[in-house]
This record gives sequence, C-alpha cells and structure tokens, in this order.
Amino acid sequence: MPVFGMIVAAAVLAVSPCDAPEGTAMLLDADARIIVIGELHGTAEVPAAFAEMVCEAAQRGPVTVALELPQGMQPEMDAFLAAPDDAAALLALEGTHFLNPRMADGRTSLAMVGMLNRIRALRAEGLDVTIHLFQPSTRRPSGFEQSWYELDMAKALAEGIYARPESRVLVLVGNLHARKVGIAEIPEVGLPAIAHLPAMEVLALKVAQQGGEAWNCGSECGASPIRPTYDASARGVILEPDDEGAYDGLLAVGPATASPPIRAE
Repeated sequence: MPVFGMIVAAAVLAVSPCDAPEGTAMLLDADARIIVIGELHGTAEVPAAFAEMVCEAAQRGPVTVALELPQGMQPEMDAFLAAPDDAAALLALEGTHFLNPRMADGRTSLAMVGMLNRIRALRAEGLDVTIHLFQPSTRRPSGFEQSWYELDMAKALAEGIYARPESRVLVLVGNLHARKVGIAEIPEVGLPAIAHLPAMEVLALKVAQQGGEAWNCGSECGASPIRPTYDASARGVILEPDDEGAYDGLLAVGPATASPPIRAE
C-alpha cells in the first residue's frame, strides 16, 4: 500500500465536505510525498481549488501546505492558524508582506485569504494541517543569478519537509519554480526550485491556461488577460506529461477570474 496513499482512520473526522477538483483522489493515491501546483499568481480559482485539494488530502493523514510567501512571516502565519476567527486571523498578519499594499503580485490576494481561512478551518475541525513558508527572505548578494534563489527556495522547502516527515506536502508556487527541468531560453534560472527535489517523490502539475484574467504585476499591477493555450472546457487533474517533461500533468480549473490584493494602495 502506498505510504502516502493510505487512509489514516484517526484523521477522518466530522469535517465539512471537500469540493476538490475531479481527479484529486487519483492524484493522492499515487505514492508521491510532494504534490506541486504551479500557478499563474492572481486568480480566484486556483487558491480555491488548492484549498479543497488540501481538504481531501488532510482527510487521509497529516498535510504540510507549502506556500511561496516569505519565510520571515512564519511566526505570524502560525498565529493566523491559531486564531479563533477570521478577524483575529487577519489581525495576526498585520505588518507582514501579506498585508503590504505594495505587494500586489497575486500572492496576497483576496482569494489567497480565502484559501488560508479554509485551511485554518480544517485545523479547527481537528485535521492535522500546517503551513510552511518557503520564499527566501534574505536577499541574494549582487552578482548571483536567479539559479541561486531557486536553490535557496528548494532548501527552504526541504526544511518544511524534514520537519514533518510523516506528512504529505502540497505546494502552491509560481509555475516557473514548479518545473522539474530547466528552461533553455532562460539559462540564468538554472534548475527551478522543484527540480532540486528528488523527482520520484514529486508530482508537479501546471495550472492550464484556459483564458480569463489574473491580477499580477508587469509594467503596472492589475488585471491582465491570460492567453488561452488549453481547452477552456477541461476540468480537473490531468496526469499526462506536459512541456517536455517539465510537469507531470495539468490542473484545469477553467477560465480565470482576477483576484485583487487584500489591500490596495
């Protein structure tokens, strides 16, 4: 029986029903320690779908949720998870990157707050779920390419995995970092963060581009169109190699809706 696919009876509690994307159970049945969702930041649909995948995974056993947010705000995130209600939880994040109106690249969106509150509710219902932040908080010295940042990110993620070796790890991260191979056209990236982890222990899915909009930052921050490259009607987990082996499959959530930051300038 797969180590991470078996149902842990003690973890199956009277919790609110999960609404995970179709195919999530198949994904969780695979014997992979780490499941990675590579997203385009700033949509409403992906954090909502990810939260429900966490819900389904947590009903099988312990889960570590790994998020691309600064390591330095881990104490505040721990306080968020322990808060008794939504208002107190948000107050716990005051002064952090998450509530900084200048940080509007999609990782501090209203949808992300909803996702965090869903995870907090799962913990309150008795499920063994924790959040580990793995974006390096220390700036890399001048002269070091992004490949060093990717290495630092992988190390920070590994620390969360080592801390709870019994856990299934669900990772939400930008799709570049989620790749299992490098990008020849962008040599300065070197090996993306996830490519530094043991490939056989990782299932990496890229969120399918099905049109719509995402809130992110280019020349300025705001809602911008997503170029559709995949069937807009597809839904759920699609386990087939994509992008020449960079990903093990796709997560299709349909055309996206832009989710603005929790606080705007």
